[in-house]
Amino acid sequence: MTDDKDCGNHQGNRWWKLLNRHTKVIIISSLIFLSIILFVILLIFLILRPSKPCFTLQDVNLYTFNLTTTLTSYLQITISSRNPNLRIGIEYDKVDVYASYRNQQITLPTRLPPTYQGHKEVTVWSPYLNGTEVPMAPYLAMSLAEDETSGTVLINVRATGRVRWKVGTFVSGRYRLNVNCPAYIMFENNNVDGSAVKYQFVEGCHVEV
Repeated sequence: MTDDKDCGNHQGNRWWKLLNRHTKVIIISSLIFLSIILFVILLIFLILRPSKPCFTLQDVNLYTFNLTTTLTSYLQITISSRNPNLRIGIEYDKVDVYASYRNQQITLPTRLPPTYQGHKEVTVWSPYLNGTEVPMAPYLAMSLAEDETSGTVLINVRATGRVRWKVGTFVSGRYRLNVNCPAYIMFENNNVDGSAVKYQFVEGCHVEV
């Protein structure tokens, strides 16, 4: 084992010695220059201190909300994100949006397209969320029925995924994104099935990065 390692090291040293002085200078200078560039970009990134994006739930179109022993729901939401940073871009990757009731997921996740958001830019998404015959815990089904009877149901629209910060050509590692948007849905009847009912919001969302 020792002889093999020595042989490998010897070959590596031999390769380096075969290079002429001019080539060595170019390689070393390039590595130093690249290190300086990366250090400067990282320093700028740390000085700028990126701010997390601001999410807003704008509206919900409710097509179906039918509770029996299970819950079937179909809705379209409009959610926007604003990049508050002056010099830092944001890349969104693998962001899933879904609806929940009292921390129980009631729709399948819908994947948003990968998105780059420039400085001070606003991005708007309008995904459809669907949950068919989702089993509900008995106490949650009872609570939801009571909320429907009272006329108001609090649904949380959530988004989870990853973001990266971009400064010039430098792109940071991935950071976990968690968004929670409360939506108070008003019911005249216990169930909605058929024509869409639109609810307008200008609700700020809680964002964690």
